[in-house]
Amino acid sequence: MFQVELVLAIQCFLLVGALASYHPLSDEYIEWINQRQSHWRAGKNFNTSEWTRVRNMASGVWPQSFAKAPVKVRGNGVIPEFFDARMAWPQCASIKQIWDQSHCGSCWAFSAAAAMSDRICIHSKGRLQVFVSAEDLLACCSECGDGCLGGEIPRAWWYWQAYGSKSPKKEENVFRNLYFEGIVTGGLYNSSQGCKDYSLPPCEHHIERQSRPHCDDLALQTPQCVRKCYSTSLQYEDSLTFGGQVKQFLTVEEIQLEILENGPVEGAIEVFDDFFSYKYGVYKRTSHYYIGGHAIKIIGWGTEKGIPYWLCTNSWNNDWGNRGYFKIIRGENHCGVEDQVFASKPRIVDLE
Repeated sequence: MFQVELVLAIQCFLLVGALASYHPLSDEYIEWINQRQSHWRAGKNFNTSEWTRVRNMASGVWPQSFAKAPVKVRGNGVIPEFFDARMAWPQCASIKQIWDQSHCGSCWAFSAAAAMSDRICIHSKGRLQVFVSAEDLLACCSECGDGCLGGEIPRAWWYWQAYGSKSPKKEENVFRNLYFEGIVTGGLYNSSQGCKDYSLPPCEHHIERQSRPHCDDLALQTPQCVRKCYSTSLQYEDSLTFGGQVKQFLTVEEIQLEILENGPVEGAIEVFDDFFSYKYGVYKRTSHYYIGGHAIKIIGWGTEKGIPYWLCTNSWNNDWGNRGYFKIIRGENHCGVEDQVFASKPRIVDLE
């Protein structure tokens, strides 16, 4: 018996020692991941020289600085086994959009702005095809966090929330910030999709393409908060969008009902070093090397080979993962995916 235990201990020691010698982005580590499990497939997404930048890119979510205060969710209808927001609302182009946060730790702002954009389209029944500006949220919400160095998910949604009168009058605009925060429209870099497009250019995160500037060649600097549109044809005040009461969803059923009725939500995951090499399948971590918190958008769910999953959108452009998407195990709060899920309905004044 002692000899068996000794052999097992030696094997475990050798395995841990070998793993410790592998770089998290190396081919050897990717091979180790694929040999260890069969739920998902790892592949080469980043070069080993990019480790410092990649690690910072996945540390954009700060822990909640307050106790959870969920709002009672009342859902209707039966929860289907499979749901994909892209198929449920095909008229909403924003749902299919894969964003690129560039070299900035702005995932908290990007995932919020993406879900907000989706919800404006959904609740306007496709009449309003606008993008909410991740730039405006990132640069101007000082209470959300520290720009490119990270932020808190719920504070991003509170910043969008409208306070005061339901429909502000023009003469009240000068006092708007006393009653409102709000976020203006704006899309991807140089997209001309609203008031404030993202000013940080897409950069080369990955190894497969070389058409973009390399991320390491760009300075890491949060854009300056400017309360005016980059386009001279638009007015900042007229471009503001607003949300309603912010809700946190604490159970799988609550999250599903919210997505079914109101559209994609923002969530967060704890990133471990194997996640960077995800290609396809249902992700379940194999590593114990924690990197940081990362914001994502949850757009649906399903089951693959008997494994329940959440369907999520990342913000590392469409070179990463499965064209920018990934699946992660549902129902186990795996990597904290069901821990910080927030959203609110948009305030669409002109349609009310």
